[in-house]
Amino acid sequence: MRQKRALQLYGRRFKWSIMRVITHAWHKFEFAIGGCYSSRRVVMNGASMSVAEHKERGKKNIRCYVVTVSDTRDETTDTSGQTIKSLLVGEGHSTMGYRIVKDEPNQIAALLDEALARDDVEAVIVNGGTGIAPRDGTYEVVSRRLDKKLDGFGEIFRFLSYQEIGSAAIMSRATAGAAQGKVLISLPGSKGAVGLAMERLILPELRHMVSQLQGK
Repeated sequence: MRQKRALQLYGRRFKWSIMRVITHAWHKFEFAIGGCYSSRRVVMNGASMSVAEHKERGKKNIRCYVVTVSDTRDETTDTSGQTIKSLLVGEGHSTMGYRIVKDEPNQIAALLDEALARDDVEAVIVNGGTGIAPRDGTYEVVSRRLDKKLDGFGEIFRFLSYQEIGSAAIMSRATAGAAQGKVLISLPGSKGAVGLAMERLILPELRHMVSQLQGK
């Protein structure tokens, strides 16, 4: 009986610890994209408006470039890249480019530089290569290009992943931020992880992030 009560107490403490972590991460994520948030209002450029109103003012159609990092996939087997494109189009955004690149740092870097330099691209979404295997080099390449990092993105993504897959979520080095005035996001390569990130984080905030970067 004592052991059972001890386990229940430990479980409650663990739950509250996790909730404190996610709450802190969410606040960091929102502050990082430029606004000063309360639970209902946002102050931006001296004007106060609701978060919903602020998002409503955001650009409706975001022009995106999708990159898949993989040594084995092609366009017929790249379900993660196809998922990203499909979800973007379904939300009213445009895919200005789509490429699959080998997990070679130099090749990833060259492609990201090319995508970020395009005037018709506002956001670059990369999937694959975020683990710690010897061939996983996406995180290092992406991190070197981030002028401002959204720490909350990776933290919240890993928390959401933990709810679905458990402790394996710590293996992800998903990250996001601003690079050359564009949104740059790096996701794991699995279809499940891509769907989770797109539906829970990216699509709800993509217009908001781009508008912030563009000073609108």
